[in-house]
Amino acid sequence: MSMDVIDYQIFGDEMQYVEIELDPNEAAIGEAGSMMYMEAGITMDTVFGDGSAQQGGFFGKLMGAGKRLVTGESLFTTVYTNSASVKRKVAFGAPYPGKILPMDLSKMGGTLICQKDAFLCAARGVSLGIAFQKKLSVGFFGGEGFIMQKLDGDGMAFCHAGGTVMQRDLKAGETLMVDTGCVVAYTPSVNFEIQYVGKIKTALFGGEGLFFAKLTGPGHLWLQSLPFSRLASRIFAAAPQRGGSSEQSSLMGGLAGGSLLGGMLGGGDDE
Repeated sequence: MSMDVIDYQIFGDEMQYVEIELDPNEAAIGEAGSMMYMEAGITMDTVFGDGSAQQGGFFGKLMGAGKRLVTGESLFTTVYTNSASVKRKVAFGAPYPGKILPMDLSKMGGTLICQKDAFLCAARGVSLGIAFQKKLSVGFFGGEGFIMQKLDGDGMAFCHAGGTVMQRDLKAGETLMVDTGCVVAYTPSVNFEIQYVGKIKTALFGGEGLFFAKLTGPGHLWLQSLPFSRLASRIFAAAPQRGGSSEQSSLMGGLAGGSLLGGMLGGGDDE
């Protein structure tokens, strides 16, 4: 399927959304639950697998759905098609604070490797697959950087990164050690490996985990300062424990209901 050439605009600073303008019969694909709004004339169609596999017969749909299932995504993808005779717009919102990254696959050799939860939306025709790591150690110890998505095509795709985004060009042989969760995307020419931190004390008490992602050039990469897993763990750690929360709620409820103060004041009146 040929790629649709779409126009887009990104709005916002920390909680961004991307607005895509579709010509008649053009379409965009989006992750389930990512759509923010769409104008009249745009029709939604949920397909089994990814948008590129919908014309490939049952086997093609099954393969596309299987790839998405392995990467932890939904079995279904939503296709938004402009059925009107004039241009119409559809917008997709970021799931948490960060930046939306426009990726022109035609300028990246037609392929981009990204985190499994980084993909937000794309032009119809972009294929969503799996990037298998070359070394078995990556599979066992890669953590968030283990199962990656592969975006194929020559159209526009949009990824989301948490916090602040850093882009970097690695020269041939240049190496960068990165927390596995901070890797957003990289071009296929970058070599991705997993390396042990080296010291038992550092691994146990350093707070950075047991392994790093070792990225070696040449190639381009995108890093995020706030992986969603790190944000979720901080929120979970700051949440009150269930027992303590119940005790606090009971105490506050008693004060609000006046049972404690009412009893004290009532005893004074009887005297």
